[in-house]
Amino acid sequence: MSDKLKLTAETRTEFGKGAARRIRAAHQIPAVIYGHGEDPLHVVLPGHDTMMALKHPNALLTIELDGDKQLAIAKDVQRDPIKPVIVHVDLLTVKKGEKITVDVPVHLEGESAPGTIHVLENSTLQVLAEATHIPEFFTVSIEGLEEGAKVTAAEVELPQGTELAVDGELLVVHVTVPRAAADDEAEAPEGDVVPATEEGDGPSEAPEGDEN
Repeated sequence: MSDKLKLTAETRTEFGKGAARRIRAAHQIPAVIYGHGEDPLHVVLPGHDTMMALKHPNALLTIELDGDKQLAIAKDVQRDPIKPVIVHVDLLTVKKGEKITVDVPVHLEGESAPGTIHVLENSTLQVLAEATHIPEFFTVSIEGLEEGAKVTAAEVELPQGTELAVDGELLVVHVTVPRAAADDEAEAPEGDVVPATEEGDGPSEAPEGDEN
C-alpha cells in the first residue's frame, strides 16, 4: 500500500526563474496543488523530506498548509537532467473513497524456462484505484514459462477495488529465446558431417601435352 507521509508546505510568494532558483538554493521545492475544481495553490515544499517521500511510487501525501491538511499524490515530478534534485512538483488533491487513474509498477517474480529470456514490454500498468488504497506494485510470475509464453494486462492479478484503465490485450511480458541461440540451433547440421571434398570434387589434373 502507498505510504501516508506528511509534508509541511508554505505559501509561495515569489515567482519567476530567479525566485525558483532562490527557493531551490534554500533546499526547498516549488510546487502546485490542484484538483476538485479549486484554484491552484502555489506552495514551497521541504526539499529533503519531499525527495524521500517521492521515492515511493504513488505515495499518498498529507500536505499541511496554514494549519489545514489535505491528501494528495504527485502527478508530475520534474527532475534536474544533471543533478539528483527535484525542480518542481504537481500535486493532485484526493479524497477518501475517490478513484483516480495511476500508473503502478510491475514486478516480475521467478525465472522462465532454461535457455529462455523474458522481455518486460510494459514496466507499469495504468489502473483506476481508490486514492487511499493505491497498490504499491503488481506481481507477475514468470516461473517456468516456456518460449512463446505471454502475459497480458488482463492476466495480471489486481487487488479488490482496482480495475484496468488500459486494453486487457496489452502485452506486459513475453518469453523468448535469445536470437543468437535460436540461429545456432536452426543452422546445426543433421546426421554425419559431409567432408569438405569428395572424389571428383578436387582440382582436375592438367592434360598431358605433346612432347616437344
